Amino acid sequence: MAAALLAGCASVPSPIRPPASTVTAAAETAPVGTDKADAADDPAIWRNSADPARSLIVATDKKAGLYVYGLDGAVRSFEAAGRLNNVDLIDLGQQGVIVVASDRNDPVEARLRLYRLDTGTGRLASLGTVSGGAGEGYGVCLMHGDGGFYAFSVLKAGDVHQIAINLTGTAPTGTIVRSLKLATQTEGCVADVRSGTLFVGEEDRGIWAFDARRQGSADGRLVAAVDGRQLVADVEGLALAPEGSDGGWLIASSQGDNAYALFRLPGLEPAGRFRIAPGSVGAAEETDGIDLALGNFGPFYPEGLFVAQDGHNQPAAQNFKLVSWREIREAVAR
Repeated sequence: MAAALLAGCASVPSPIRPPASTVTAAAETAPVGTDKADAADDPAIWRNSADPARSLIVATDKKAGLYVYGLDGAVRSFEAAGRLNNVDLIDLGQQGVIVVASDRNDPVEARLRLYRLDTGTGRLASLGTVSGGAGEGYGVCLMHGDGGFYAFSVLKAGDVHQIAINLTGTAPTGTIVRSLKLATQTEGCVADVRSGTLFVGEEDRGIWAFDARRQGSADGRLVAAVDGRQLVADVEGLALAPEGSDGGWLIASSQGDNAYALFRLPGLEPAGRFRIAPGSVGAAEETDGIDLALGNFGPFYPEGLFVAQDGHNQPAAQNFKLVSWREIREAVAR
């Protein structure tokens, strides 16, 4: 009996967490329009390779619709669409930059709402909606594939539907080609097209990896468990910093301790933690969605741009903080 008790105690994670490095945001967006509520949620970054300073951030006010911001944080446009929770975008070349948001206006039938982003003006043109599956829409992420692209529609109850999107007709169509399942509340996701891997965050359990190929297995692997140390529930937004053929980092919002956890690809070894502390603008706390895009975004973001939702931002409404990826990498390496 004593041996069994000792074995059980040995399996309990230590409450002592590795220290989190601190970084500061170089800028922040204007607050979302919904005040005194949990409203700002998820960002997606479009990088203007010809003129990085004119890059854009698309982000949700999950009570009201979609904002488009410039790197100065000013609003370029707003699309009133109600309860849009998460957002992602994909550059399809001649077809333009397509923005897809998870629509939870109907809590029993998820929709994916599609837009084309005018990268010059920052305005969104509505293309229509496709079904995201039966249930409440929550997360969404996109991936190139089969000559077009896939949307992964993540439902609050843990269902994940892989949807082939077709834009060749007068209105978009979507076909569910595969369905995956997690046991409890699920939201954040990101796809690594290099390895054909879909990462999904199950809020209270950790990060799962699935084969993202259309014909792949539906079985997932828990690759980073909530342990109270590196990763603290809730697991929220996920983002990728790809490097080479299979390296780089997976970043997760460790909302339970106001931090962000890094994992080294391809093996998902813990690779540090960081927080966004007060600086020229405020800190970021209780972060839901995050995004990261590599490349030159100008002098403040020479190697990449990390954007995080700020769940506090008092006395103003919630907003999004902009951080240099170089600063994050250097802070974690110290």
